[in-house]
Amino acid sequence: MTSIAIVILNWNGRHYLERFLPIVEERSNRQDTVIVVADNGSTDLSVDYLKQHHPNVRLIEFDRNWGFTGGYNRALEQVDAEYFVLLNSDVEVTEGWLDPLVAHFQNHSNTGICMPKILSAYNHQMFEYAGASGGFIDFFGYPFCRGRILTNIEEDRGQYNDSIEIFWASGAAMMISSSLYRQLGGFDEHFFAHMEEIDLCWRAKLTGNHVWVVPQSVVYHVGGGTLPNNSPQKLYFNFRNNLMMLYKNLPSNCLVPVLLTRMMFDGGSAIVYLLQLKFSYLRSVLKAHRDFWRSLLSLQRSSISVEGNKRGKVRISGVYRGSIVVRFFLSFKKLTYFKIGADIT
Repeated sequence: MTSIAIVILNWNGRHYLERFLPIVEERSNRQDTVIVVADNGSTDLSVDYLKQHHPNVRLIEFDRNWGFTGGYNRALEQVDAEYFVLLNSDVEVTEGWLDPLVAHFQNHSNTGICMPKILSAYNHQMFEYAGASGGFIDFFGYPFCRGRILTNIEEDRGQYNDSIEIFWASGAAMMISSSLYRQLGGFDEHFFAHMEEIDLCWRAKLTGNHVWVVPQSVVYHVGGGTLPNNSPQKLYFNFRNNLMMLYKNLPSNCLVPVLLTRMMFDGGSAIVYLLQLKFSYLRSVLKAHRDFWRSLLSLQRSSISVEGNKRGKVRISGVYRGSIVVRFFLSFKKLTYFKIGADIT
């Protein structure tokens, strides 16, 4: 069995494969590592490009777009390795990037998932939105990062170069034990795309596994490769999937008050979009809530959350015990991790 499988999920990303896949091959040159590209039914001749220019890369082909969740689940069923490295097609890796991640797993037996530090592919001195130097959430389920809180993205000055336990690792570049991935049943395909990695990490933590960021490993991420950050569809997924994640994983004694508070926050967002005449965004928020309530019959609450969390048996680290949104606006949108780190448990 191969020790490490780098698995890149591609959907109409030939331009990214042309730009970044040669770098992944060059800088991931370990005897224990294979590179796999799973193609989600691309129509941009990605498959032809891979067959012609990267014959040493294993290719898995699907006849349709299964999304991030379904694509990875179906691809990883066909991959035999001790560790999976999930890597976006729009990520540039650095020399030796795998070594610190592998060493961390070898030296920390309770680690189930870890991630590198993620910087912007456009400006290597700035953190990247999707992960930065480790992900966290607040009490109401809003995600943020060391190096990026809501829209405030920090410059990387080495201030977050220590390896620490976090709440979630970015799906743009994530290393996970294959046995844990299979134990958890992979990604929840209700999500399709966006926030599925936070749900996966939450479920991993509920089983006693730790999630870490290892900033000695660095990658550069373009971001917005599938859906632009200002896309109404992306906004829809973020609102809907966040609610689904909370419903699945919150302890029973927190579920109702948190969901009620989130409805008020989301209602406030809807009003702002209405006043700004951003009707496509308004429709996304309303549709997200409608589809969340419709999904409750098919969503499964985590048995560990229901039974263990409600009795206080499972303590989850990496949570800010307040509202990051309120704190952010009270700071005039200049909030940084340094100002709240002491309040994260």
